[in-house]
Amino acid sequence: MEKQLHLNLLASRPPMAGGFQSSSKMKMGPGRKRDFTPLPWSQYFETMEDVEVENENGKDIFRVYCSGSHGPVLLLLHGGGHSALSWAVFTAVIYSRINCRVVAMDLRAHGDTKVKNPEDLSADTMAKDVGKVVEALYGENPPPIMIIGHSMGGAIAVHTATANHVPSLLGLCVIDVVEGTAMDALNSMQNFLRSRPKTFKSLENAIEWSVKSGQIRNIESARVSMGGQVKKCDESTSSTSVSNSIGEGIIEEEEEEEAEEQSNKKRMKEDDQEVHTNRVHLSLLTFSVLEVTKKGCFSSIQVKKESIFTWRVELSKTEKYWEGWFRGLSALFLTCPVPKLLLLAGVDRLDKDLTIGQMQGKFQMQVLPQCGHAVHEDAPEKVADALATFMVRHKFTEFKEGYLC
Repeated sequence: MEKQLHLNLLASRPPMAGGFQSSSKMKMGPGRKRDFTPLPWSQYFETMEDVEVENENGKDIFRVYCSGSHGPVLLLLHGGGHSALSWAVFTAVIYSRINCRVVAMDLRAHGDTKVKNPEDLSADTMAKDVGKVVEALYGENPPPIMIIGHSMGGAIAVHTATANHVPSLLGLCVIDVVEGTAMDALNSMQNFLRSRPKTFKSLENAIEWSVKSGQIRNIESARVSMGGQVKKCDESTSSTSVSNSIGEGIIEEEEEEEAEEQSNKKRMKEDDQEVHTNRVHLSLLTFSVLEVTKKGCFSSIQVKKESIFTWRVELSKTEKYWEGWFRGLSALFLTCPVPKLLLLAGVDRLDKDLTIGQMQGKFQMQVLPQCGHAVHEDAPEKVADALATFMVRHKFTEFKEGYLC
């Protein structure tokens, strides 16, 4: 089961028995509650910019988040369904360690990027997007660039490098994506996607689910990155229907939180009864009566309307591109003529070609245990340390003054 789902090339792998996330009850000490409120991008990046590029169908706009003004550029590519915000905590950490610039971009149809043809998620198209964004940012003479990609973004990083879309390429770092295990995981991906909640009653609710399900094991990263994965639905719905729509997908609270929730519900029920019996409180409610439709639907009364959140990207509809992202990836990675770093959550991810290549010294590999698939979110310090050491060893940059490695 783990071999089938551990890659989770599109999101982060589901919870596994016996691991960190085998229980949804992650204790924080007596009486302490975890904070699931969203965190702003500005706490981790210096600037946000919408980069406009020319395309065959018109102009496309790519959202990028940046930090730094000198040194080599770390171009960060996120995994499928995620966004540039998945690199937020990592960016703050790596920027404190080495002299560098960071550019994290929302890929096509992801995050806040707006393109004319969001359905085209082929590896070739997305690799060209990366090259166009680099050209728009830096012109014909871009600074030295190291591409770092996670999962789907790692595959796009390899395709971008081998197609020479970034002529000033210094190096390549791929995080937790390997052709062999990726191809093995494809058959089980639709089942996994169907198992996820379809909607959430709030962004906080989505953050809570991501942490308790084990999708993101670092609560700080979840609080800033989940806003790039979900969006408000176009239409509002009643609070009752919202609760029903997400009920099966949300993991139960800890016992003390559950008891408090039941207590709150009881108080709310009593308050509702009081509202109906005390006309003074009627002024606090807004009622909207829905008309009977021509189809004969019953009228209903809504006490309140509220927005619900759903996934920004319908990953199940991208299935036709999955094989193109990963087929032949190991060979492409090994033939890239730049220094290469492969970071994995487990040594079991290695396929035959990469095992041989690693023995031949064609790339550097490091395993970061006790991480889920979203390695750079779960352990941003470890990933930053590995990348900083790699770049300094290859003389791409230097450690910042005062930083003790």
